[in-house]
Amino acid sequence: MAKPFYRLQRFLRRTQMLLLFLGVAYIMAGSVLLLQRASLAATQRGGGPPLPSLPPPPAAMEPPVLGGGATRRHTPGEQTVPRWLASRNLEIRQLRRRWFHSLMTEQENPGADRGRPHRKIRHKGTYIGCFLDDAKDRAMKGSVFYDFRKMTSTLCQDTCSESGYQFAGLEYGSECYCSNRITSARTREEDCNLDCKGEKGAPCGGVGRLSVYKVEELLPGQKRYRNVRYRGCFKRPANTSTAFLVQSIQPNLTSQSCIGVCTDKELPLAVLRRPVCYCGYASSEFSLHEPAEERRCAKANSSDTAPSADQDFYQVYQTPVQDSRCTERKFLPEKSSTLVALSSFPGAGNTWVRHLIELATGYYTGSYYFDGSLYNKGFKGEKDYWKSGRTICVKTHESGRREIEMYDAAILLIRNPYRSLMAEFNRKCAGHLGYASEQHWRSKEWPEFVGSYASWWASHVLDWLRFGRRVLVVHYEELQGALFPQLRAITSFLNASASEERLLCAESNQDGHFKRSGARQRTFDPFTPEMKVLIDGYIRTVDRALREHDHTGLPQQYLPR
Repeated sequence: MAKPFYRLQRFLRRTQMLLLFLGVAYIMAGSVLLLQRASLAATQRGGGPPLPSLPPPPAAMEPPVLGGGATRRHTPGEQTVPRWLASRNLEIRQLRRRWFHSLMTEQENPGADRGRPHRKIRHKGTYIGCFLDDAKDRAMKGSVFYDFRKMTSTLCQDTCSESGYQFAGLEYGSECYCSNRITSARTREEDCNLDCKGEKGAPCGGVGRLSVYKVEELLPGQKRYRNVRYRGCFKRPANTSTAFLVQSIQPNLTSQSCIGVCTDKELPLAVLRRPVCYCGYASSEFSLHEPAEERRCAKANSSDTAPSADQDFYQVYQTPVQDSRCTERKFLPEKSSTLVALSSFPGAGNTWVRHLIELATGYYTGSYYFDGSLYNKGFKGEKDYWKSGRTICVKTHESGRREIEMYDAAILLIRNPYRSLMAEFNRKCAGHLGYASEQHWRSKEWPEFVGSYASWWASHVLDWLRFGRRVLVVHYEELQGALFPQLRAITSFLNASASEERLLCAESNQDGHFKRSGARQRTFDPFTPEMKVLIDGYIRTVDRALREHDHTGLPQQYLPR
């Protein structure tokens, strides 16, 4: 009996020493990682030296001879990822770590100020009080936007005022709701106990609670609505009483007054045929998919009182009001067993397509990376682990066999390389919504960027076509031109049910918050003849590969340049 007991004692002592050794090793590894992150954060805050320019692609990535020639094939054991692409992937992963570290620093003590009384802060407008809110039946049914980092009461009020709303409500410290009426009851002021993310000490609602402000009123002649968009001339629906929710007759009706009426009613469409103004939503009865010639509406709204067939055509405007039928989003109720990638070259519109997918399906999209600016604007899936199975698809810019085969299916988003390169260069120089300066375009950084990234545009598509298990190819330009059918094909590929009403709502809200304002006009073409020869060669290679894999080729507008 003593001998087995002795052996057990020796085993436990050895196990204790092993556990102690592993614990020390774990602590040392964690310390080294923290020091590296601290050094990286300090470098970023101090400006630091610029990142070295990416080296040009190796000779193997040169475009094929224009006019024919076989495309080079990789052998199974050959490295498929160029060195310049590996360095780019490392840069992306470092960006992800930096954002994650900054987020963890912010969240180390989230409730420290929860019990502290709010200090007196002077605000614009008039504070009304704390109101109840329900995610299934919103108290404020106008537009909504998020900023999980810099939300303030002033920012929320300004946004609501510029969109024509009378009330601004803040919830969870980071969500802003706009409306012209409040449909819930008032509650205790103590329930609105969360500070604004960008304004400590200022009440920004609570859990299911809204801090509501009456925004500063403007005289009717001073109101200037932003985000108003002319949708076109359309034929009268068969039944206007069912197609539209509001009808207003005004003898001196103008487009501005009709937009004002519909904005006050919190409806996204203003439909005009003098002297009648209609307000409503896009629907199966009035889908806005078949525009008519503009001359029809010009005659219908002329001073001529003689009846004609042109009286059946209406002018349609998109008001600043957000179509609220598709704004609620959530994580998947059950973990998905299928991992779907939303893959694209940087600058191809991945964020925009994620926005459309979330509107159409009602589920968050995830990301292989972590971009704090996207998370702060409402992409909550950005912070979720990319393999969690809680998001409907996962954004990635990766390529190479190992990275691709991690996914069961993929939506491959392709955009004109000329546009993609310019969009990504703008993002690198000026962020998601900014534009690179003329000095940037004329610097040596631009040709180095094109030399490195143009081949990545081609290799990214070729790798996903070769190694992807089930691939749906979506062309950015075709999605822009025919959003409704393309979005229906995407939701079908994702095996997500999307009603026609929700797809029409996504179409109405298609711009989102991540769209550059207009196109900045340049006085010169940034692409040199040498760059065009290089890029056009890659375009022909990708077009041929798409057809060989039984997909439609690239849109015709890609060539010639």
